[in-house]
Amino acid sequence: MTTLPAKLQAVLARIARAARQCGRDPADVRLLAVSKTWPVDVLRQAAAAGQRAFGESFVHEGVGKVAELRALGLEWHFIGALQSNKTRLIAESFDWVHSVDRLGVAQRLAAQRPASRPPLSLCLQVNVSGEATKRGVSLADAPALAHALVGLPALRLRGLMTLPAASDDWLEQRRAFRRLRELSEQLQADGLPLDTLSMGMSHDLEAAIAEGATLVRVGTAIFGERHRV
Repeated sequence: MTTLPAKLQAVLARIARAARQCGRDPADVRLLAVSKTWPVDVLRQAAAAGQRAFGESFVHEGVGKVAELRALGLEWHFIGALQSNKTRLIAESFDWVHSVDRLGVAQRLAAQRPASRPPLSLCLQVNVSGEATKRGVSLADAPALAHALVGLPALRLRGLMTLPAASDDWLEQRRAFRRLRELSEQLQADGLPLDTLSMGMSHDLEAAIAEGATLVRVGTAIFGERHRV
């Protein structure tokens, strides 16, 4: 049986190989370990193997892990759907939020971020595939929302995130990620200081890196099939 540290190293090797193949520095692509549903002892193993950034989708589960593993000095990213009645917990506990797609929920995060914490890093979630079942602001509406987010206190808009329509076609994967990269370039040209493209998962991280991903979100390839609690 392949150990968790070996799986983690295999993913890091994939990231490095994909970066080099497109002429990028592997150090410019970070790995976010998607740890939702996995217990803290598994996260401790990943942390002991060198992983520092973890992604959680369920608020109460994530907040509990943040508290239990606080001594390890890990970086916590909330990547799940945002609900207005749970923004306070997210604002108080997490370092990043990847799923902002409405001004109102961002305003709540800004108001509820403790003054003792550094600004909460945000990614604007964009629905690049236009799927009705997917969350995220449309490509057309994203620029206006991005500019509005930059003006909020206690928050720092870092970049964009997407979950494109699933595809096994390399060219289609790249086309979807290219839309997000081009939007990021447009916003940077408009003066927004973005530094993050959160895109790519276990099955398509190579295509995402080829299109400029700076952070890939990987769960299954590290931890295996999702643990059910």
